[in-house]
Amino acid sequence: MSRAPFSTKTLRTTQARAIPGVGQAFPQRFTQSQFTQKRTFKTVEEAKSRYSIGPFSLKAGILFLVTCGGLVWYFEFEKQRMQRKRIAEANKGAGKPLVGGPFELLDQHGNRFTHEELKGRYSLVYFGFTHCPDICPEELDKMAEMLDIVYEKRPNSLTPVFVTCDPARDGPKELKEYLAEFHPKLVGLTGTYDQVKAMCKAYRVYFSTPSNVKPGQDYLVDHSVYFYLMDPDGDFVEALGRQHSPTAGAEIILNHMKDWRGQKKF
Repeated sequence: MSRAPFSTKTLRTTQARAIPGVGQAFPQRFTQSQFTQKRTFKTVEEAKSRYSIGPFSLKAGILFLVTCGGLVWYFEFEKQRMQRKRIAEANKGAGKPLVGGPFELLDQHGNRFTHEELKGRYSLVYFGFTHCPDICPEELDKMAEMLDIVYEKRPNSLTPVFVTCDPARDGPKELKEYLAEFHPKLVGLTGTYDQVKAMCKAYRVYFSTPSNVKPGQDYLVDHSVYFYLMDPDGDFVEALGRQHSPTAGAEIILNHMKDWRGQKKF
């Protein structure tokens, strides 16, 4: 079988195909052009889209986080406010208040002092006695600290009251000297044994003095250890115990003041 002669034309074609780069230049240029076009942004909107993640931009993401944080704070604030409101309303009871009521005593200056004097602003009432060796001084120091914290934000919005459970030894003079060591705004109250007992009963305060005490004999008085927060209407709001620090107690008081319907006065 004879073969076709190997022509010069065929050789040139074969050589041309074998030469590197021949027949490849155009595809290379086309590929480079495509690559360049893919990395070129045609519009400003497309350029901005580089900072977007899916349908959200960085600005939208920040706004979303801030909004969520604000909602969490708002719902937590409302939750605490409603809780304080429930406490205040529950403590008022139905009809007669659970804690508090009318009383008539003398202050440390010898002037008549009644429950009406406490209306118009919040008051913090504590029961103790001047011969108390440890608890009363500690609690009165705490009371003074709470008062200063509250006054810093709401001046003269709170009346601090100390009621003696030992009227036999705590007259106006003794109260005046004793309370001067703690805070100048403290109001000290005393009276007859029956008057003090009646107020303690109204405030649900337990106190007990030893029987058969001889004149001049020293003794201790057992009593409840609470601060009674009263609102401007004279109604009981909340009791603060020894577990509350001065800062925590002041915060509770200030929060109740914010909730008060006539809060512009405070």
